[in-house]
Amino acid sequence: MARVQLIVPVDIAEAPVVERILARLKQSPDVETCEWSVDDSGWEKAPFDILIYFPGGSRPGGLDLVGAERVFDAAAGTTCRRVVLISSAEVYVPSPKNSGFIIESRQATSTETRSLTGQWQALEERARRVEAAGKVLTILRPTTVLDADGSGFFDGLFGSRLGLVPTGYDPSIQLLAVDDLAGAVCAATARETVGVYNVAPDGVIPLCTALRWSRTWRLLIPRFLQRVVRGLGASLGLTHPSDQLEYVRYSWTVSNDKMKSDLGFVPQRTTPGVLLDFLAARYARRNLPADIERPPTFDDFGLDLQYIASHGRTDWRYLHDVHWRIKARGHEHIPARGRAVLTGMHRGFMPLDGLMTMYHLFRKTGRVPRFLIHPTLFKFAFHFNLFTKTGCMIASGENADRVLQDDELLGFYPEGIRGAFTHYKEAYTLRKFGRDEFVKAALRNQAPIVPFVTVGNAEIFPILAKINWGWWKRFTMWPAFPIAPPFPFLPIPLPSKWHIQFLPPIHVERMYPPEAAEDLETVRKISRQVRSCMQEAVDDMRRRRRWIFFGSIDYEAGGD
Repeated sequence: MARVQLIVPVDIAEAPVVERILARLKQSPDVETCEWSVDDSGWEKAPFDILIYFPGGSRPGGLDLVGAERVFDAAAGTTCRRVVLISSAEVYVPSPKNSGFIIESRQATSTETRSLTGQWQALEERARRVEAAGKVLTILRPTTVLDADGSGFFDGLFGSRLGLVPTGYDPSIQLLAVDDLAGAVCAATARETVGVYNVAPDGVIPLCTALRWSRTWRLLIPRFLQRVVRGLGASLGLTHPSDQLEYVRYSWTVSNDKMKSDLGFVPQRTTPGVLLDFLAARYARRNLPADIERPPTFDDFGLDLQYIASHGRTDWRYLHDVHWRIKARGHEHIPARGRAVLTGMHRGFMPLDGLMTMYHLFRKTGRVPRFLIHPTLFKFAFHFNLFTKTGCMIASGENADRVLQDDELLGFYPEGIRGAFTHYKEAYTLRKFGRDEFVKAALRNQAPIVPFVTVGNAEIFPILAKINWGWWKRFTMWPAFPIAPPFPFLPIPLPSKWHIQFLPPIHVERMYPPEAAEDLETVRKISRQVRSCMQEAVDDMRRRRRWIFFGSIDYEAGGD
């Protein structure tokens, strides 16, 4: 059993969250005694085995880094053997590049100490000083803690009648119960663990759904205006920092796998349940009906089948049936159930061919392929919502494995973003397949590869020239600025006729073991095979195509 000392800044000493953490520690069978002190009260003179430092959440005045540094310097001179820092998952930069369910090894990239990420990063760097003194350091990074008695950014957002959020973004968020935070702290004190641990519940909830549940009216104001107002307010200590808006703009979900395996702790409440508990407490105090139902389950990455069905009855149906008059064949090669890797070619620089392929398969098979995409498609307002709700995910090996292990369809465009920006005269010649990640994912997860090709998508915005503007590439993350009539003068795609062909699957799972994913020669061999069959199909379809804008492709066996 251990003697525990909990240290908090003086400005949160009376916060209910501190009382609940302290109460949970005192109830722990692994804790002999538990005392608490503010960070400037001479606590270092008392005998204890484990020091827990809780700086509180982000607040208008920012973190007290000077006080934290004083605590860690004092801890280095005590006889305690362990230090537990309750940091925050806000240490991860909210960004369109986030792959979702970030693991602890992901390094924060902000060097601006005035930013939220920079402050948490600086706090953790100061905490590491105790390691030089021979102390064991454990860092907990809890996601947003929702507390009915709290005054944090999200407490205010879901507890008020009006919420200021950026227009065109509906990220998935995680919400942690105070009791689960306290439980994670107890688990960290009970085990002799060292390192960093995310603390997050199971499940997510879309931001707009959370606001609707909380009866908070969204005041949609452009982000740059909000940043100006919040920047002024934060400088006066009246509002939360302006960069807090980034945490309701992009998804920054974190993985809790390491916490479960190493600390042996599993949060008791899911994200929807935490929000409903919060609303019940807030509404009870206002004498308002709670109107709480059994919490539903939301897709971890934001896929929304109702969104797909709604647009499938309107604008997408028009684009598919009227504007591009899409015809396809080879649906029998798409498995009715189970995992598969769909591998296609992306042209026209706008991601409309991926969208139409997803919609077409949803109509024909009822399945939604999860395409791995470039971060630029998540960067801008409304694009973020479109691609999140249609099941797209940031391209990463972890996301590929997650999709296939859930027995879903995984969509790959192996040429990458540069394939989408191919000059029109070479549009139907496949480029090099990058790092062949689609083959590695298929081998690792023992899934068949289903190649597919599209003819007609290159003509919606035929790229005739490209301008390498550095500022444009930094702003958009595009490889160049395309001159693709009618873009940029009129960003309306031309009504070319599309033909999609799904090719017979390549059953790599029957020919190779999962370990073959590490054999570069095998990976390259499979990649060349896929590329060859796709190129042959494209060449054949182009020979049979009568015209760009009208007519069908004459197959010996009729298409669908």
